This record gives sequence, C-alpha cells and structure tokens, in this order.
Amino acid sequence: MTPPPFVISIQSQVVLGHVGNSAALFPMQAAGLEVAAIPTVVFSNTSDYPTLRGRALPPEFFSDLLQGARERGLPERADYILTGYIGSLDVAQMVADFVAEAKAANPRLRYVCDPVMGDEGPGLYVPEAIAGVMRDRLLPMADIATPNPFELAWLTGLPIRGLADLQAARAALHIAPAAHLIATGCVLGDTRQGMLETVLLGPEGPSRHPTERLPIALPGTGDLFAGLLVAGIGRGLPVPRAIETAQALTARALRHAKALGAGEVVLSEPEFRRALLSLGSG
Repeated sequence: MTPPPFVISIQSQVVLGHVGNSAALFPMQAAGLEVAAIPTVVFSNTSDYPTLRGRALPPEFFSDLLQGARERGLPERADYILTGYIGSLDVAQMVADFVAEAKAANPRLRYVCDPVMGDEGPGLYVPEAIAGVMRDRLLPMADIATPNPFELAWLTGLPIRGLADLQAARAALHIAPAAHLIATGCVLGDTRQGMLETVLLGPEGPSRHPTERLPIALPGTGDLFAGLLVAGIGRGLPVPRAIETAQALTARALRHAKALGAGEVVLSEPEFRRALLSLGSG
C-alpha cells in the first residue's frame, strides 16, 4: 500500500478560530494527507479580539520539537514542508536551518513558503528582522511561494500594479528558476471589476486565475488557501488546477462563515468537507 503524502506544517496555532495550522491542518488531513504540525506560536485567539493570551514558543522549546522531528525521521519522510507565521527571530532562524537540512537530506521534498508578514490594512505585522529572514533565507529555498501583493512589495521594494511588476518581483526575490511564485489576492490595473486574481509565475510562464472578490475579510483566509493548495498538489493536481480548487473552497468557507454571522473562517460546512474527501479523485 502506498503511504499518503506527508507534510510538515510549521506555523501558528490558536485555541479559538482558524488561522495558521488551526486553518490548514484539517483541510490537508481531510484530503488524505498525513500532517505533522509544529507550532511557532500558541495563542488563545487572533488579535481581533479584545484580549490575546499565549505567546511565541520559547526558542529552546521550539528547538526541542524540531529535534524530536529529526529523531523520528520526519524530514526524510516528508513530501512537503509548509511554513507560515513565525513569531520570533530565533524561531525564524531555526525554521530556516531546519528547512535547509531537510532539503539536503531529502531531494524529493518540496518546500512551500507562505511568508505571512503583513497585508494592506494592518501593514507589516511581524518585526522587520523576521521578514528579513523570510526574504533572505526562506524564500530562496522555496519551490512554491505564496505572498500577497503587500508582502511581495515589501520583500522586493517594487510596486505591484500589473503583470510586468509581478514578473519583476519574482526575479527580485531570487527564488529558484524552477520555483513557482503564486501571488494571491491581486487587484492589478487590468483586473476585472469585482474580481481578485491569483497569479502564477513559473518556468511554464504566467497564468492568471480570477475569482469573485467577496465582501468578507476574516483572519486565516491566506492560511486556509495555502493549506488547500498543498492538499491539491499533494493529491496530484497540477499547480494551476490546485490554485483554482483552493480559491473555490476558500470562497465556500468564507460564504458559509458570513451566512452564520461568524467572525472566524468556518470549516464544518458539509459540501466543503465532501469536496476535500474527493480532492484529486476526479
């Protein structure tokens, strides 16, 4: 029997809500992937609430978790590593070391870097030193990178107004020639009104994937998209189709949350779950 695709997912975790691993873990598992989830921070909830409890994992604690992963041979087993939000500089450096070691030990491993660091509204919400580790160490190792336009502009110092800007930003990131840059949540100069685009730039050339721009802004949307993207790729979908599937399922989760009046992404809608179970089978 062939074992399922194996993912090491290194990002945030919350008690209430769906961000980081609390958003990405369930979709990957429901799609049939095996996931080892390593938290970078553990919070009671997102920062949208009046109070926030918890903290970034102490460096020695996080280092111990990584060492346990090494002792169980997880880097050698993994088909994918997914990284997201990182809450301290020490942890960021350790994540970069771990990814580098894993890629050296396991040539088939694909690294998906979601550089969770900011957005148009709040701006940069990690210290610049952490964003610098993402730019200088993590993104150059990425096989797939999923920044939003704000992150891409900050990382490269380039404005993002059109497809040519995205292509220039891809070159400025110094990601590998064979890597795929997936720019999410783009509204470019020629994007149709009422739409958002995910733009794929890779060795095959660019492709644009429009989707309806929903009047819904919930924390964890990008984390959910990244988890769904890995789920699709892990189930054998080509990258363009995995993008479109992730867009459709993210939109479904957002619409369901709005219908419920929820302030969090909701992952329990029956059709959402059914789609995950059948992912890659058609």
